[in-house]
Amino acid sequence: MDRISLTPDLEFSRLIYGMWRVGDDTDTSPARVEAKIQACLDQGITTFDQADIYGGYVAEAILGAALKANPSLRARMEIVTKCDIVAPIGRYADKRVKYYDTSRAHIEASVETSLRDMGIEHIDLLLIHRPDPLLDQHETGQVLDDLVAAGKVRAVGVSNFRPWDWELLQSAMKTPLATNQIEISLGEISPFTNGDLAFHQRLGHRLMAWSPLGGGSLMTGSGAVAERLDAIAAEQGVDRAAVAVAFLLRHPAGILPVLGTNNLERIRRISDALKVRLDREAWFTLYEAALGQEVP
Repeated sequence: MDRISLTPDLEFSRLIYGMWRVGDDTDTSPARVEAKIQACLDQGITTFDQADIYGGYVAEAILGAALKANPSLRARMEIVTKCDIVAPIGRYADKRVKYYDTSRAHIEASVETSLRDMGIEHIDLLLIHRPDPLLDQHETGQVLDDLVAAGKVRAVGVSNFRPWDWELLQSAMKTPLATNQIEISLGEISPFTNGDLAFHQRLGHRLMAWSPLGGGSLMTGSGAVAERLDAIAAEQGVDRAAVAVAFLLRHPAGILPVLGTNNLERIRRISDALKVRLDREAWFTLYEAALGQEVP
């Protein structure tokens, strides 16, 4: 498994295991979660993606229980988490409306809660989960710088930011933002042409891709994309998921796909994407199907 440098002292595995569904499993016991982690580690997948809101604000605690049961796991993992979404569920059930909060007080409190729930001493990468229309770049930038300086987080980044959102926040920070986690897949190809990929590729940033399987629709759907995925999968002895992920890996920006499933067999096959070889024609065959027409 390739290792990708996000900062001079922080490397991630090229494929990342997303834990947004860990609370949806019928079995959330430490043993079950450890089995998922071990299945990833056996393939060289060492990076695990979390967020405070996942599972209605319980996913981090579910991971924490597994780490408490087997503390040796932590040294083999890089843990990503996110903050700033406040939804009227779980610990915020008293809120009247869903909103974003990038204030110093909220970010500091979120980090402390994440550290406590996961039972860890530091977060490897903290992301601002969604652009906040009320973002004060000076306040948010300063607290992110302070968290890095204090050693509570090793690196910081963003999620779902457009280039102008990135530039606004970065303009008020000393710490370089490490990554932007955005939606990219054969079901969401707009970043290839709307400037998102170009912006980050020009600056040498490594993007993380959430929902690289289109929320599962690429696995279960039919039509031109499915047919072409199946054709390539049959040729190369893998499943649709591996080809769909390889489509992202082929891009020169060095995208890091974030894949989540509770099925152990599917977890064990995540790295099959690294076996797939797509030449330019094969890549454009998939891209054309996603566009729904021939390229101009």
